Amino acid sequence: MTEHVLRETANGVLTLTLNRPDKKNALTRDMYQALGDAIDQAEFDREVRCVLIQAEGDMFTAGNDISDFAAVNAGEGPANEARRGGNPLLAALARAKTPLVAAVNGRAVGVGVTMLLHCDLVYVDEDALLTTPFVNLALVPEAASSLTLPSRIGHARAFSMFVLGEAVDAQKAVAWGIANEVVPKAELRARARAAAEAVAARPPAAVAITKALMRDPVGLAERMDREGRHFSDQLKSPEAKEAFAAFAEKRKPDFSKVGHR
Repeated sequence: MTEHVLRETANGVLTLTLNRPDKKNALTRDMYQALGDAIDQAEFDREVRCVLIQAEGDMFTAGNDISDFAAVNAGEGPANEARRGGNPLLAALARAKTPLVAAVNGRAVGVGVTMLLHCDLVYVDEDALLTTPFVNLALVPEAASSLTLPSRIGHARAFSMFVLGEAVDAQKAVAWGIANEVVPKAELRARARAAAEAVAARPPAAVAITKALMRDPVGLAERMDREGRHFSDQLKSPEAKEAFAAFAEKRKPDFSKVGHR
């Protein structure tokens, strides 16, 4: 495991902790691989009956490290980095059979939100703020969120989150069905762990079948592949180049001179 993803197993729960607080837990390629591998391996570990995802610091995750995106746009990143369907975490989420619980502290951005749509239980603290600013970066939704988010909260709300970058606070996240409960910051980890241990204590076959009946892994994988093709194209586009430059220069992007599709 990368030092930026800590792993611990106890009482039937595999806890994965994002541990890059100095960078707001922005996810790197190594972190995606570590998370994806751990979720996949949990299925074959008899000691693991539930996976808990949490984070160190004051922010759940800032999403993908923008420097990785910018490198791909500049032709400097690995060829397969542009293909989001090849992201090991997203693929693992689509096929996950082990129940997933998330404890969201502070802000969650991009994939930090879309991964929650694959979790079975989500707890957020009072300061939680969820944003999916893909279009702001000239990108498109990923993690099958173009399917899962509208089905969860409705087209209009999802479009506002994706296209206008509307931020969703903790109370609204619960009201809209993205999260289960708002928990005081000091109690967040304990509440999420208690829920994960409660899941782990249930009969595992019945839990696994129940989760499987509630999901369509083939449909999720197909949507991820479709999103991945568009994501790859956009990641290398002139729109994205302007968006990444504006982000680095801390200015508002100007898409007025970018070709219209």
